Amino acid sequence: MKWTISQLQKYRNKEFSFDEIIQFDDLKKDDPTIREVSPMHITGRGDIDSTKITFHFKIEGYLILPCSRTLVDVKLPINVETTETFLLQNAVYQADEEVHQVKGEMIDLKPIIREILLLEIPMQVFCEDGDSEDAAPQSGKDWEVITEEAESEKIDPRLAGLAKFFDNDNQRNK
Repeated sequence: MKWTISQLQKYRNKEFSFDEIIQFDDLKKDDPTIREVSPMHITGRGDIDSTKITFHFKIEGYLILPCSRTLVDVKLPINVETTETFLLQNAVYQADEEVHQVKGEMIDLKPIIREILLLEIPMQVFCEDGDSEDAAPQSGKDWEVITEEAESEKIDPRLAGLAKFFDNDNQRNK
């Protein structure tokens, strides 16, 4: 995913497409919560003109992360479409999107893809099945994990008398 500017200029006003599979194992060094990184399938095209090069590409793969509740492995699918623009020779370009200034004679998409992958990692990941054998325990001596649904169904004992008040009120209105 690295090209020289002269290589890319050969495709000016022509179709330039790419389809590669890249391994990003070093992502685990940047984020220690990542347990596994699948090979990422990168497909896209480049639009090349005299002042800028715009890449439109899609990143597909998955990351294995720990469940925030049970610590079991969770497969997080990655399916991202993005557009990245590189300006050539200090060109001025007005756009709402962020642009990259080309440094030297090479354009390398790998660091940008790496950054996109790190930004795709959510703050918390939850597994679908909390009853897995590998999961952290959900209860123990004098404690248990309470879900939001169970907590909302439980009536605060201090307010239990109010439930009777509304029952009595409904019977009087009939």
